[in-house]
Amino acid sequence: QVQLVESGGGLVQAGDSLRLSCAASGRTANTDAMGWFRQAPGKNREFVAAISRRSRGTYYAPSVQGRFTISRDNAKNTVYLEMNSLKPEDTAVYYCAVVLTMRWPLTTERQYDYWGQGTQVTVSS
Repeated sequence: QVQLVESGGGLVQAGDSLRLSCAASGRTANTDAMGWFRQAPGKNREFVAAISRRSRGTYYAPSVQGRFTISRDNAKNTVYLEMNSLKPEDTAVYYCAVVLTMRWPLTTERQYDYWGQGTQVTVSS
């Protein structure tokens, strides 16, 4: 079992920045890739970003490419999402997730084994 807890969400204005964190606990030695997804009201959950175990590969949705940066600190079992130039359309609940055994594509929800409870990000115009 792996437990994931997100933090760092909040209410910001368009153009502001936020940094989300996701701390993993439990059987973290077995974790491989980690990712962030988001779900806006009335919409399906969508891929945001993912990072491989040793941070050699990072992947982004086109809508956040160039504005968001994913990183991880394996010593702290934590993955981060730095969000810059936020837009109202970034408003959503943001979830982190972990893959135990690397598989592709990382953009797909079903590849992930454990999920956090989510943190709300609201961007006002």
